[in-house]
Amino acid sequence: MTSEKPQREFTGRHALMVFGGAFAVIIGVNITLAVNAVKTFPGLEVKNSYVASQEFDQRRSAQVALGWSVYASASKDQVKLEISDADGNPVEVVKLTATLGRATHVREDQTPDFKFNGKAYVAPAQLGSGNWNIRMVARARNGAEFSQRVILHVKG
Repeated sequence: MTSEKPQREFTGRHALMVFGGAFAVIIGVNITLAVNAVKTFPGLEVKNSYVASQEFDQRRSAQVALGWSVYASASKDQVKLEISDADGNPVEVVKLTATLGRATHVREDQTPDFKFNGKAYVAPAQLGSGNWNIRMVARARNGAEFSQRVILHVKG
């Protein structure tokens, strides 16, 4: 006695369900990725790009005239920011503000309290491994503003 199972037929209804399910998954993933992208990266560099562009050349010339270079490093629970002049001497600025954070989101942003130790600016900071950005603004004794994004690589 052999009993044969009747073969199921692949109908247009089945094809519609397969294609509909595939497109639903694709659309769902795209919406999820778009929402997360907007949530984690604000995308705003300046409030008014036209006004910022009008002052750009003047600020850049003043910054280049300073001849400063900046190097960042991290060790244990401390971040160090070295600002040096054209001769390689450490620079003590009038005012230094900085935001330390990831390039991809603002969740881990910190505003370290940098103190000058005679050679560099140091501040306590909690850093996980990976790439970090220090967005710094320093004011020179002559009033010129020096702003730069310094990339910091922290090994785990």
